[in-house]
Amino acid sequence: MFIPNTSFEVLEDTKPDNVSLPAFMVSTTRGFLPRMDPIVTLPREFDPVEDLLRDMPVSTQSGRPGLLATGQFGDAVDKLPELTQEVEKYRDNLPVLNALYRDYSFLASAYLLEPCHMRFIKGEPYGLGRSYLPVQLSRPIARCAELTGFQPFMEYAGSYALFNYRLQDPGRGLEYDNLRLIRAFEHGLDPSSSEAGFVLVHVDMVKNSGPIIAGTMSALSALGDRNGADPTVQRKTFNDGLRTVLGAMQKVNSVMETMWGKSKPRSYTSFRTFIFGITSQSMFPDGVVYEGINDNKPMSFRGESGANDSMIPLMDNLLQIQMPSTPLTKILQDFRQYRPSNHRQFLVEVKQCSEDLGIKDFALGVNRFHTAKTDEQKELLLESRRLWIKLLDQVRDFRWRHWCFAREYILKQTSHPTATGGSPIVTWLPNQLQAVMEEMVEIYRSVGGQSGPADLGEQCREINDLVNRQRDTLRKEVDKYCQERGVSIRG
Repeated sequence: MFIPNTSFEVLEDTKPDNVSLPAFMVSTTRGFLPRMDPIVTLPREFDPVEDLLRDMPVSTQSGRPGLLATGQFGDAVDKLPELTQEVEKYRDNLPVLNALYRDYSFLASAYLLEPCHMRFIKGEPYGLGRSYLPVQLSRPIARCAELTGFQPFMEYAGSYALFNYRLQDPGRGLEYDNLRLIRAFEHGLDPSSSEAGFVLVHVDMVKNSGPIIAGTMSALSALGDRNGADPTVQRKTFNDGLRTVLGAMQKVNSVMETMWGKSKPRSYTSFRTFIFGITSQSMFPDGVVYEGINDNKPMSFRGESGANDSMIPLMDNLLQIQMPSTPLTKILQDFRQYRPSNHRQFLVEVKQCSEDLGIKDFALGVNRFHTAKTDEQKELLLESRRLWIKLLDQVRDFRWRHWCFAREYILKQTSHPTATGGSPIVTWLPNQLQAVMEEMVEIYRSVGGQSGPADLGEQCREINDLVNRQRDTLRKEVDKYCQERGVSIRG
């Protein structure tokens, strides 16, 4: 199926056996997960890479201490052959290239950040990472990134999280207890570890993104087929689409809540060392030179971050949530480069389509073009408004929980001022969260949802009351941490 008035195709059949297509293509079935389950083992030409990845984690699959436990990983990289020519053999097999990208990104991050980890486990500041990536890592990761459309550094979807799970029993599918990590830095090969929990909860969340995309397509198509459409049927179809998105987002938020039990706040800062990026990090004040790449001039990339997932950006674009014009929002925009190219284009097309079709105006019915004439149409319009506010509330719930994670897993555990992606840890998430809450308050007010003929009912009243309380709480918490850390409220 195609986004209305565009040539962008959203897959219904993910074609898992087609190796000529990118591993990541948006679908109504697997959502933002890869088209197929990730490739676990590299081709035999890359046995030296497999061997190094096997020996790399702090705790290996065998339970023995690995190279990152003893600080010997850098020395082991020196012995790795340069295999870029072997990469070229698979240029027409994009899933294999994605697996190669994943694995070289793990090696690159481990190599660059190993010195910081060794200081961290001694209770010292991170200090400086390695500022030079040797050719046996720089050339393969750069070529894999070029062929797959990623940045030549670890990304959330393409390497660390969404292409980094395997099924213990293929017959059980994507049940959480059936998921295992393919690669890990610390103790993540143990499925009960906090590192495994951190990654696999993200996979478990994104497992629910298929209906989000299906519902989005349904809502957009309801307005895309507007010519000659019966207004009542059109509104019903639109509402059904929003209702599908809402149900899926509620599942996503429910799964997100399980993070507390599956990845402990006190454990996070340990494996977190390896997912920092280069941009805006004190460990890399002058960037990193990739040997033989970019004329040996230093380069800088943002680190892996769950903020690079595509579900909430999809909601932002579909619901036309307006972000403030601030330096913090510019970071949000910069993050868009760090997701699969098909995801990036999908998000762009949904944003444009939502605006062109006037999705928000239609949902809220605040202008004369969307006036409800019959009693049935009036009730359907009220339901559109309720669904719209409830969807915004799911975005708020997601972002509020993300802020709570940042507070408990990071702010209370470390004084390091930046998140893994290079954003200011105190002010960046509140920038987006505050924008959603302001939008919710304004919409509830503008449609007269509190009382009278446009009354949206008790659930929406409770949502509005919660938003007003949380806005005050958020301001107080951000002020508190800014004062404690000497941070400007604007980041």
